[in-house]
Amino acid sequence: MSEQQDEHFDPVAEHPEVAELGYEAARDQLAEVVKQLEAGGLSLEDSLALWEKGEALATVCERHLAGARERVDRALASVEEEE
Repeated sequence: MSEQQDEHFDPVAEHPEVAELGYEAARDQLAEVVKQLEAGGLSLEDSLALWEKGEALATVCERHLAGARERVDRALASVEEEE
């Protein structure tokens, strides 16, 4: 996918059932998706659907981690201001 296409594709929008998952739940489901894909034996259509769900789960995880990074950065900035 080109960078321009990535800007318009939101895998979470395609899988709204994962949008509200916490980090740990999304990570665990993503690990299960990877396990199923690695095991093989799925039809092409099922593999693609599972891959797309995995993309959505990975996006949810990335968003949680970005939020955590932001909180840490704010906390560090606050400590630096106090010094």
